[in-house]
Amino acid sequence: MRDHSHVENGPHPEVWTGRATNRFQWLLALVGAACLALGIELAVDSAWSSGVPALVMSVVGCIAAGLLVLFGTLAFVHVALKVDKESLEVRCGHIGLPRRRIPLAHVAGAEFAPHVTPRHWGGWGYRWRPEKGTAVVVRRGEGIVLSLWDGHTFTITVDNAESAVRVIKDRLRPPTPGRA
Repeated sequence: MRDHSHVENGPHPEVWTGRATNRFQWLLALVGAACLALGIELAVDSAWSSGVPALVMSVVGCIAAGLLVLFGTLAFVHVALKVDKESLEVRCGHIGLPRRRIPLAHVAGAEFAPHVTPRHWGGWGYRWRPEKGTAVVVRRGEGIVLSLWDGHTFTITVDNAESAVRVIKDRLRPPTPGRA
């Protein structure tokens, strides 16, 4: 991705991009692939003596668990954040789903969160907790907490979150006559 380093009060890029990655999720994806492979192996080369229903349930169970774990973890291996002049967009995984676009007109404020952890949100992924709001958590560490005008919050784990908060806050301020 881009280098976000710039002078503290200097001009911000036209489009700010950032991301966060969780390499541990790849291990979970391998577990899902192993379950999938076991299901295929059972279906192709089975010397199962307990009968056809037990074999079918084992094959379907292994394949279903494998696909669920594989695709569930690959969807949250990383998160990408893009902030432009009108909105911010959060995209998860390699195909960009789930995705959320929030117009900056809906954002009341942005704060830096130095310690966002999956434990606070009930795990990795796209999370919702009534007392905390919504979050996209792919790893522990720094993040952004957006306060929305409807009273909800949206938290995103992203590298260089302080820079993102500065960009968002700058774009939330009404333009002054001397600024371009």
